[in-house]
Amino acid sequence: MVQRLDYHWHLRRIMADRGMFQTTDLIRPLAERNITLSSSQVFRLVTERPERLSLKILMALLDILDCSMDELIEPVPAAGAGTRPKKAAGGTDPAGLGGLRPKRARITG
Repeated sequence: MVQRLDYHWHLRRIMADRGMFQTTDLIRPLAERNITLSSSQVFRLVTERPERLSLKILMALLDILDCSMDELIEPVPAAGAGTRPKKAAGGTDPAGLGGLRPKRARITG
């Protein structure tokens, strides 16, 4: 079974460790690396977990913050990716009742 992964985004913590406490502290260092983002884009990048991120921005963040990718992005097991309930033996059981389902009555004549 393939394990599903999720991730934690630690940009805000790493910035704080480097003495950068405002999201706008990233605008100038990014601009020096030819990356132009608005203050609202930088705010979302810092405060929210990005679903898509260009490699150019990722590499710039690693350079600006002098950190590794492992520090910035922490892989974790996806929520609900643990054990699944076992299915009842003997076919599909959509209600999950297993052996509790009553047997069909037979009419004999």
